[in-house]
Amino acid sequence: MTDRHPAPPTTALHIGVDVGGTKVLAAEVDADGTVRRTARRSTPGRRVEVALVEQALTDAVLEVADGRPVAGVGLAAAGFVDAAGERVMFAPHLPWAGEPVRARLEELWGHPVALDNDANCAARAELRFGVARAATDALVVTMGTGIGGAVVLGGAMHRGRNGMAGEFGHMQVVPDGQPCECGRRGCWEQYASGNALVRHARAHLGSGPGVLRDLCGGDPDRVVGPMVSRAAEAGDPVALAAFASVGHWLGVGVANLVAAFDPELVVVGGGVSAAGELLLGPAREALGSSLVGAAQREVPRLVRARFGPEAGVVGAADLSRAAAARAA
Repeated sequence: MTDRHPAPPTTALHIGVDVGGTKVLAAEVDADGTVRRTARRSTPGRRVEVALVEQALTDAVLEVADGRPVAGVGLAAAGFVDAAGERVMFAPHLPWAGEPVRARLEELWGHPVALDNDANCAARAELRFGVARAATDALVVTMGTGIGGAVVLGGAMHRGRNGMAGEFGHMQVVPDGQPCECGRRGCWEQYASGNALVRHARAHLGSGPGVLRDLCGGDPDRVVGPMVSRAAEAGDPVALAAFASVGHWLGVGVANLVAAFDPELVVVGGGVSAAGELLLGPAREALGSSLVGAAQREVPRLVRARFGPEAGVVGAADLSRAAAARAA
């Protein structure tokens, strides 16, 4: 848990919760996007009872609230959320499938709940308070366990007929490639995500000396994402190669999206984005070399989200505030 700027004890809280394939992050967020207090839990997994995931969410919300009154909670879910913001229809890394998540959590917690896709929430944060405030057409790519995405056209979120626009992570980039949690093969997130980073590092760890090998005690199965980031920052060649691979595939996928949407800005968020230029440098190079007509057009800026891994909770809390304002 982190206390950054303790809020007055009488403040009614709006809490944002971001639930992904490996972790739950809850945060008290002010109306200007300032994160006051956070709590984390591990996500129980995909092949578990729904109640276990909802208990992890509850524990994180209760820790952030710390007995104070809660005005509402916004939930950023790593999955396909319906257009009404009621159900998580499909979640490759979570057990929800057509679940009425919003209503069930509202009943469980006893205060209003607003629900959206995690990447849409991240985009909302960047549009309201972050690097996309001046953008008219932008794409947001969130990189965590998998890949999420959001599309901003004409200054507004483009949700599509079913509310599921922006599910970029499950575009096929390698026919008959790596198997994916969604049940298909060769999805983009299998080559550009936290899981892809770890898989590459484990596969190339080898037997020679190195920072990453020291950190994991020579056991590839012990390698995790933060370990790869730490080793890369120390110049470890295996870790650097893992980021170069993931960054390359990020740039290749973004080039395809730019060809489709022609945005002025591409924002990269999620936990993997914390690596900064270790990831974005190779991605920009691959974007420039993969984008058709790059020399004859203005290639969009590829930048890290202002809120990094916290973009989802900031946007989710803002979603909760907007829902409360409409209900008032």
